[in-house]
Amino acid sequence: MEAMGYSPSNQRGIMRDDSLHLLRGTVDLLILKGLSWGPRHGYAVSEWLESVTEGTLLLEEGTLYPALHRLENKGVIESEWGLSSNNRRAKFYRLTDSGRRKLAGETQAWTRYSEAIGKALRAKAPVS
Repeated sequence: MEAMGYSPSNQRGIMRDDSLHLLRGTVDLLILKGLSWGPRHGYAVSEWLESVTEGTLLLEEGTLYPALHRLENKGVIESEWGLSSNNRRAKFYRLTDSGRRKLAGETQAWTRYSEAIGKALRAKAPVS
């Protein structure tokens, strides 16, 4: 699945074949975080992610909207129609109580995981 991408040779974060592929759970976690401050439409979630990662992570439409529907079907987000800032009809998503609990648990798990990977990557070669 080509959800988001980063390539050292492509510092603007535009998708390339040699991009880092992120797992579905990571995409879900980032969407939940993007909704943690209140309701947003899908495009606003994508803009938020691109902004906070300074263009390193991009959430493409083909990944974003299926993920939003999947999260809604799981009951961790809910939606309603409204008007965007440019007066267009848009579906706004917000976290449910279940979604807030999932975000908290997944954030803790991801933090532990990323710290463990960081330790492994900083490890010095064993002395023989």
